Amino acid sequence: MNTQDAKRVLETALICASQPLTLRELRSLFADELGADTVRSLLDELSRDWEGKGVELVAIASGWRFQSRPELREYLDRLHPEKPPRYSRAVMETLAIIAYRQPVTRGDIEDIRGVVVASQIIKQLEDRGWVEAIGHRETPGRPALYATTKSFLDDLGLSSLEQLPALDVGSEPPAFEALQGQLLDAGDDAPSEAPAAGDATESLDAAQLELAPVAEPAAAAEPAAATTVAEAAAADQAELLPAEPSQAAPEAPPSEPALAGEPDLPPPSSSLFGADGTPALPPSDPRNPPPQPPVEPA
Repeated sequence: MNTQDAKRVLETALICASQPLTLRELRSLFADELGADTVRSLLDELSRDWEGKGVELVAIASGWRFQSRPELREYLDRLHPEKPPRYSRAVMETLAIIAYRQPVTRGDIEDIRGVVVASQIIKQLEDRGWVEAIGHRETPGRPALYATTKSFLDDLGLSSLEQLPALDVGSEPPAFEALQGQLLDAGDDAPSEAPAAGDATESLDAAQLELAPVAEPAAAAEPAAATTVAEAAAADQAELLPAEPSQAAPEAPPSEPALAGEPDLPPPSSSLFGADGTPALPPSDPRNPPPQPPVEPA
């Protein structure tokens, strides 16, 4: 097979393929009669043949594919008036940190961003196929290590992480905004996310992504966390248990009503006898009228 026929075979296979084709798959078209270097050379020639046209042949992380040129994207968007949803600042900051600092744990991301990373942010990136857990750090708790996927590079049109935009300190726009601009077309089937509470923070710049230290989790903090979890569990259990009925104070017996016609008696006097030695009754008692002064004879 001559070179021209081989290029036609490669061109037809790449145009008809729904996914990027690897070099091994392209070699299988010729029953492995052509070496990898020969096929790669034919692909380079085919790429030059398509220069100046609306479609280009590019090599990405998953293989080779034909794609439209970026400068024609605004015209193609008119075929699909609905705009793809934009991702929140928190999602794009998290994606930028993982892309430039991978592999990182969730705690590393929180140390760099300065806020708590919600679980739905990581889940959204995993569901989109841009991020995956590649292992666990051998520290207390064995937190998951996150890294970007080939799908992330494919959506950016890159073949390796070395082709990511360089981080220049003080450059504008920030890294996460640059990634968002390149991923707009890739997110047409992904749900949008409203900014989460607590994510109102200053945007990350290149200095934060490149110079922010990644703190190792301290083992000494583990007992405190365990105590907090135990206290929270005890509080939850207390809420679930029925409240014990409170012990009501015994009611005082009702006082006996006073007899009708009986005068109210004052409290007993501390002195039981009068000055003359006779029993003394309270002066207010009608049975003991006050003594009358002696009557002098006329």
